Amino acid sequence: MTDATLTIEGTVHITRRGHGGRPELRDGPAPAEPPPERVPRVARLMALAIKLDGLVRTGVVRDYAALARLGRVTPARITQVMNLTLLAPDIQEALLFLPPVTAGREPLALADLQPVAAVRDWRGQRRAWRELTARRPNRRAGE
Repeated sequence: MTDATLTIEGTVHITRRGHGGRPELRDGPAPAEPPPERVPRVARLMALAIKLDGLVRTGVVRDYAALARLGRVTPARITQVMNLTLLAPDIQEALLFLPPVTAGREPLALADLQPVAAVRDWRGQRRAWRELTARRPNRRAGE
């Protein structure tokens, strides 16, 4: 038996899946770093509410209770998210097109929007929305 040296050359990088996930060795150079910006949480929740509403309307999912079971969340949480579908269409659009968050806090929280969604008429919602976004000018809500 002879001792032989084997040399392998190449480029590899280490990645993790999810926060705190197991490291994985990948072939090739590391991908370029994405820009440090993220879609605001309320924008993602608005999109989710629209999608879930469609699932209930088309009968794919029977009701909000079934959504809660499927999503492993409480029915109250589903109601909070689905309340976003009660907002006037232009407010929904403003939420979907909020600018990306580059650093710091989110421009709006779901809790900020619950009182707006609780207003029964769209005119009143728009007034409440303007008041809400006027209180947060430095957070760029509703631009």
